[in-house]
Amino acid sequence: MATTAPLALERPLCVDLDGTLVKSDTLVDSLLLLVRTRPFDALKTPLWALRGKANLKREVTARVTLNVEHLPYNRPLLEYLMAQRGEGRKLYLATGADSGLADRIARHLNIFEGVLSSDGATNNIGSNKLAGFRTRFAGDFDYIGNARPDLPLLAAAAAPMLANPNLGLRMALRARGLKPQQTFTDRSSSLRTFIKAIRVHQWAKNALIFLPMLLAHHLQAPVVLAAVLAFICFSLCASATYIVNDLLDLEADRQHPRKRKRAFASGNLSAAAGAAISSAFLALSFGTAAALLPRAFLGSLILYLVTTLAYSLTLKRIVILDVVILSALYTLRMLAGAAATHTYISPWLAAFAIFIFLSLAMVKRFSELQNVRNAGAEISNGRGYLLNDIEQIRSFGTSSAFASVVVLAVYIGQPDVLSLYHHHQRMWLMPPLLILWLCRVWLLASRGELDEDPVVFALTDSLSLLMGVGAVAIAFVSL
Repeated sequence: MATTAPLALERPLCVDLDGTLVKSDTLVDSLLLLVRTRPFDALKTPLWALRGKANLKREVTARVTLNVEHLPYNRPLLEYLMAQRGEGRKLYLATGADSGLADRIARHLNIFEGVLSSDGATNNIGSNKLAGFRTRFAGDFDYIGNARPDLPLLAAAAAPMLANPNLGLRMALRARGLKPQQTFTDRSSSLRTFIKAIRVHQWAKNALIFLPMLLAHHLQAPVVLAAVLAFICFSLCASATYIVNDLLDLEADRQHPRKRKRAFASGNLSAAAGAAISSAFLALSFGTAAALLPRAFLGSLILYLVTTLAYSLTLKRIVILDVVILSALYTLRMLAGAAATHTYISPWLAAFAIFIFLSLAMVKRFSELQNVRNAGAEISNGRGYLLNDIEQIRSFGTSSAFASVVVLAVYIGQPDVLSLYHHHQRMWLMPPLLILWLCRVWLLASRGELDEDPVVFALTDSLSLLMGVGAVAIAFVSL
């Protein structure tokens, strides 16, 4: 990096925190953590806000502690600040965040000469922050910001600089004819980030909606259209709940080696944007379901939303109940598909679904524990499982897997199959294929080679995809 001119080194360099040095908003992060850990205190936030935003920040900061080590820092900006510090320049953290949080961040980074922050009475942004600069500094200063509240400071700075500037600030600077000297960008592609945030790959689970229609050979055009609409509604609703889950899990995700790269944990997508996307998806999902699909399907969609939100907030931390709920949500997708297409679900399909989905939910938990044990790490996801539970979970999961195979084998000899498949004897090729896939999944999980989500594994594993094609071929030649 080029050496800074001596005159500039004499000026104090002030840097904003939220959206600038850190890619997220620490107040929003703290509020989400408050909702997660102290929901009853979160209900008091409107009362705290009535006394001013500075008071709100003080009350929230007093009740939750963000892990400042794992905040999503703007890496190019942080490297620049460290280089400036190395050249002897005085740096100041100038933020609207409460002093309790701002001081901890400053101590962690250990590059700042001082901190200017909110104190519970004065919200240190905009004109308040500029007044603080005038009091603190005798001469000129340089400033780095990202949003419209930073405009008066950037206009007064000798050298205005930006970090991940939003559109509003860029337009305001252009209108005033202000040109920033440097811009520090640390942001992923918007489209790619959006797709990751809504977890499009997880929509594959919603293909279960088509299963009752396909197995009943109920393939008339109106039925297929209803199934497609149901799939879209479920996918939009599921994406909305994934976003809510990610927002509530921000603090935990940032400490996870893989999940810290998620859109919200990494700061590449703001929590406000996440809330807007989630709300829009829910409105579109339920609006379409109410207008175009049977009420029974709408009821299933409501039940799915309530259950997944309860799971994200509380139930995911209750041992065994969490996997039972996960397996029930898979089965609920099939019930929703049946409701949307007016298709009867046989007891055999229901029994098969219960056992195989319980096995997949168990293998998800098993692989999480196995990967932790192989890494020699400690469990930190707060789900209540212990490493000593691995063998018991393996027992639950594998027995459930083979129970699903038994149900399938018994079903093949039933009158339902004889009426649907003219060459029903060929359906006996299905159980060995299912045994092969289930055994392979559990074997890879035992070796620590399975992705923590078996759905992701099935979609990316070439042999699993080949077996899926084989299953479809067996069903086709049995017709």
